[in-house]
Amino acid sequence: MTGQGVLPSQAIAEMLDTGQISVSEPVVEGQIQPASLDLRLGQKAWRVRASFLAGAGTKVADRLDNFKMHEIDLSNGAVLEKGCVYMVPLMESLNLPADVNAVANAKSSTGRLDLFTRCITDQGIEFDRIEKGYSGPLYAEISPRSFSVLVRPGMRLNQIRFRRGQAVLSDGELQALHDDIELVNGQAQIDGGLGFSVDLTPREDGIVGYRAKPHTGLIDLDLIDHYNPAEFWEPVRTDSGRIILDPGAFYILVSREAVHIPPQCAAEMAPYLAMVGEFRVHYAGFFDPGFGHAAAGGKGARGVLEVRCHEAPFALEHGQSVGRLVYEHMAEVPDTLYGADLKSNYQGQGLKLSKHFKAV
Repeated sequence: MTGQGVLPSQAIAEMLDTGQISVSEPVVEGQIQPASLDLRLGQKAWRVRASFLAGAGTKVADRLDNFKMHEIDLSNGAVLEKGCVYMVPLMESLNLPADVNAVANAKSSTGRLDLFTRCITDQGIEFDRIEKGYSGPLYAEISPRSFSVLVRPGMRLNQIRFRRGQAVLSDGELQALHDDIELVNGQAQIDGGLGFSVDLTPREDGIVGYRAKPHTGLIDLDLIDHYNPAEFWEPVRTDSGRIILDPGAFYILVSREAVHIPPQCAAEMAPYLAMVGEFRVHYAGFFDPGFGHAAAGGKGARGVLEVRCHEAPFALEHGQSVGRLVYEHMAEVPDTLYGADLKSNYQGQGLKLSKHFKAV
């Protein structure tokens, strides 16, 4: 049995073997990540008229009777329309031990497409948070924000991380780890996690980021390195170190800092407090052990920021603090590390769109 902390790939494999995680279809290659399990879409979806939680004492299936509009067969592929909300049963279900809880999040490529997705459970009172000892099905709520998408059963839009006991590193532990192995290039800003800021220094082509175009074609999520970015994104440029975020617009930016997640840790990107600005800087927040780790081919990797501004236009300045990484202890070092043993799309990354687009 592993100790306290985030459960590694080998522990997740054991959970599958012992029925603590059940699957309706056999697990596929690459589904078990260093510190998480990818979750797969099932065979059908429902268009719903509103996002909802099951609530204490209630099953999602019972709540669906109040919210569903029509059922969609995904078996031959189906389009999820921009601006609509869908509920999809997942191929994975849980029978967690009494001392293990879980948290879910969108995968990196999902977040970079502005494909808003959250995991919900029976009797759930929070999105993406699964109580210790939960036994029951999992569902994905999906709401495409910028682009309509073509989906099929088995597609992996969400991921789930399991933990036993207290896992978060204190600021003192985080500082000691940084002093030992350097978690970030330059001075570390440590306060409730490792702070990071936005980089608005232009590349050679003058670009500091990308903004999603409002009227685009469909994206088939199975097509990798396929789409011309110019058909979906407009470049963001500045020579002043400042950009104005438009309310409701979606941006891809990058952190100024190159971060490092050592093998004995995992991390999650947390949005910064609203007091620094009415915007959100991530929709996909898991960082696996080995991300940016030199021995796994990383040598530091910058965090891609998925930014949406709310309420009013906001002036974002180069070097402005926008978020923090919360580091957690692994219960055990994973058998596989991000970048070293997996087909990791974003190891050593800078400013980068999702894997569906041709490199720019």
